[in-house]
Order: sequence, then C-alpha cells, then structure tokens
Amino acid sequence: MSYPALATRTAVVTGAASGMGEATARLLGAAGARVALLARRTERLDALAAEIAAAGGRALAVTADITDQASVDAAAKAVHDAFGPVDLVVNNAGVMLPNPVADGRIDEWTRMIDTNLTGALRIVRAFAADLTEAAADGRPADLVNVSSIASHVAFPDYAVYGATKAALTQLSTALRTEFGPRDVRVSAIEPGLTDTELGGHIDNPVLREQLGGMFAAIPALTADDIADLIGYTVTRPRHVNLRHLVALPTRQA
Repeated sequence: MSYPALATRTAVVTGAASGMGEATARLLGAAGARVALLARRTERLDALAAEIAAAGGRALAVTADITDQASVDAAAKAVHDAFGPVDLVVNNAGVMLPNPVADGRIDEWTRMIDTNLTGALRIVRAFAADLTEAAADGRPADLVNVSSIASHVAFPDYAVYGATKAALTQLSTALRTEFGPRDVRVSAIEPGLTDTELGGHIDNPVLREQLGGMFAAIPALTADDIADLIGYTVTRPRHVNLRHLVALPTRQA
C-alpha cells in the first residue's frame, strides 16, 4: 500500500538491518520519508541505504548498538547532523532467546532486557524532544514500539522474552499518559508468528525445532505485513492514535 503522507516525515528505525525493521525502512523510504537506519551490522545498513537511494529515496546508515548509551548518543548526533529533528521513531530492535528459567541463563536475560526494554528506552530518551517539538509545531509525531503477542500469551520457556515484551507494551501505555497530552502518538504493535531472523539466535535445539514446526504448520506473517501496518498506523489523522495493535496469521489462534 502507498502512503503519500509519509513524504514529509523524518524517521528513525532501529533494528533496520533485517526483518521488520528493514521492511519498515524500505516502505518509509519508498514513500519519500527521510529515514535513518540504526543497527549493528554496517554492511547490511549500507546496502539498504544504497537500495533506498537508488529508488529515489533518502536514507542514512548509522551503525549503533542500542544496549550501549555512548553508541546511542553518537547515533542520535549523526541523525540530527544529517536530517535535523525527527518526527517518527520505530523502536523495532529486539532479540528472542528462549530457554527454561531453571537453566539460569543470565547472559540471555541480560541481553534481552538490555535490548528489548532498556534499549528502547535509550531511543525514547534520544528522540523524545524531537517528537514533542514536531507535535508542538502542529505536525504528526509518532513513537511506535514493536512488541509481541508474547507480552500477553504465555509460551513455555519464553518467560523472560515475554516479560520484556510485556514491559514494552506497558511502557507504551504509560508513555501515552506523558506524551499524549503533548500530541505525540504512542503505538504498541504486537505481531504473532512472523517470518524474520528473530528465531535465528535460539541455541536450544528443541525450541528451535518447535519454532520450525510452527512455521511449517501456520502460514506466517511477513516482515512486509508488519511494515504496512506501521505505515497505516502513522498516517492516520494526527488526532487519531492507534494505541495497541495485535496482528496474527489467520491460522494462529
């Protein structure tokens, strides 16, 4: 779907090197938005930025690790130096590392919390003033947090991942009480089974096989499906906030 209203927007997308972040950045760029691509994999970002530019769009590749405050600070400076203030932030970066809690995988817990929750907060901190400034000028201003149905559906051995996503959805709810009165929209999007690289970091062979079985049994959503949902969400009239969206494959209960 085409979203011409995006042509006036300046966006930041985290986790832009693959999956939903990459698809969202591509959609925004195709619509004419200036889009800053944030992720850790420089080569992937450079390739995507070149692709967007070749199609007539404007993209900035910014290598950044959202679990590191200095990296986020440097990324925000790079975005501001190139594009000025932004009015659309898509907090998409995330990691899913399921294992039984009894396994005591503190390394995985820390990585998920630092990325899925604290990392998202670092991005909010970096660009909140931009969003409130855009809204004060009468322009649309959006913060989109990509959560998961794991925020409210319990899956065995995904407890910590689900907890981080529940926290992100709750954070979105709370931020609406702070940003909504200043005309900044905050949306939480919770995809169900979606075909991305997210499962590629699972080191538990049983859980990896279980996830593969789900993909074999259920025609999954695509990253483009979620990008389209984000595009729709942020192009509503500025007084309309689609606050909480759950997107499932039709065959997923």
